[in-house]
Amino acid sequence: MRLKNNTIDVLSKQTVISPEDPGKLQQFTKVSCWITQAAKKQIVLIIAITAMLITCFFVPVDASYLDYFNWNTLATLYCTLAVVEALSNIHVFEIISRNIVIRLHNLRNATLGLVFITFIGSMFLANDMALLTFLPLGYFVLTSTDNKQAMAFTFIMQNIAANLGGMVTPFGNPQNLYLYAFYNIDTLEFVQIMLPSFLASTLIIGICCFVKPIPLELKSDNQYTLNIRLAIIYSVLFVASILIVFRIIPYLIGTIVITLALFIFDRKSLKTVNYPLLATFAAFFVFSGNMARIPAVNEFFSQILPRNTLLFGILSCQLISNVPSAVLLSHFTDNYHALLPAVNIGGCGTLIASLASLITFSEYKKHNSTSVKSYLIQFTVINFSFVIILYLLEVLI
Repeated sequence: MRLKNNTIDVLSKQTVISPEDPGKLQQFTKVSCWITQAAKKQIVLIIAITAMLITCFFVPVDASYLDYFNWNTLATLYCTLAVVEALSNIHVFEIISRNIVIRLHNLRNATLGLVFITFIGSMFLANDMALLTFLPLGYFVLTSTDNKQAMAFTFIMQNIAANLGGMVTPFGNPQNLYLYAFYNIDTLEFVQIMLPSFLASTLIIGICCFVKPIPLELKSDNQYTLNIRLAIIYSVLFVASILIVFRIIPYLIGTIVITLALFIFDRKSLKTVNYPLLATFAAFFVFSGNMARIPAVNEFFSQILPRNTLLFGILSCQLISNVPSAVLLSHFTDNYHALLPAVNIGGCGTLIASLASLITFSEYKKHNSTSVKSYLIQFTVINFSFVIILYLLEVLI
């Protein structure tokens, strides 16, 4: 009887809610909500990490993992993001955007200007750098004139312009640079191979940008005074980040110098760098590197690639991105006449077809977290339209 009573006492004590429990429950709820919100904001990073971890089961971690990372790309991305944040903090983009609005007058001209400056910039700065430079400009032009509804389309067209604008030059994007060196292609031959797709892309992009000529009017009378001293310093740092791309400045030295300079002049810019984007790039490097080492994947590509290099090159980009596809597929074909257009056209399509697209998506999501779904639908429709049209043109040529 005593044992029974003791058991009842113990159970009673376990079911009694202490005064602290409601507070703990509230704290748990807050943490759960924070995790949920963080997951929604960084869904692409979560997908990238998940894909990376899955491939790690097939390729155990070893010293070769260090070779996956393009440290030059990661360093350039970090430095550019940090310097752009610093330039934004002294209102450089607001000042430039005001001048654009005053001179271009309407939304059609502004869209054409923003898209084609990105298009031309990608020929010389590479696609990633062009987007990091000109997407913030597009944001400020559209928000300062209360045309935020046009941001999704403008960003998507800037993204396509960055991916396709650099296709005509060997240094316009990383995959071109790699294939140009790997196959030892003559420069004139390179241009001849890519010129038809380049001209077609230019025409289609131009047609797409003929939106309604809605008059632009500045909605804010804010007059910003430019800090000349800081503007010069940050401009020098921006040029340094570009020189890292072309390996004129070693990426390690450039990263240290730029970080120290910003630590002295604008520590806030270092805090607001888009670090999740850097982590996403790193995860995709591991994913694509592991994919290339899986025997079944290698066997698959060695069998199907000779059948239709152009088509399967484009499809590969949709799954593992264009730069990894260029590196992987180059070992299975000598047909660079088809592989070159494939990894450039293939940069359009899915969100991971080009890592440059992740930059655009991240920048859009930062300013429009509630309309991500509509952006992705619009992005997919427009991008695959470009892929289909350019693929058919290449086949006909």
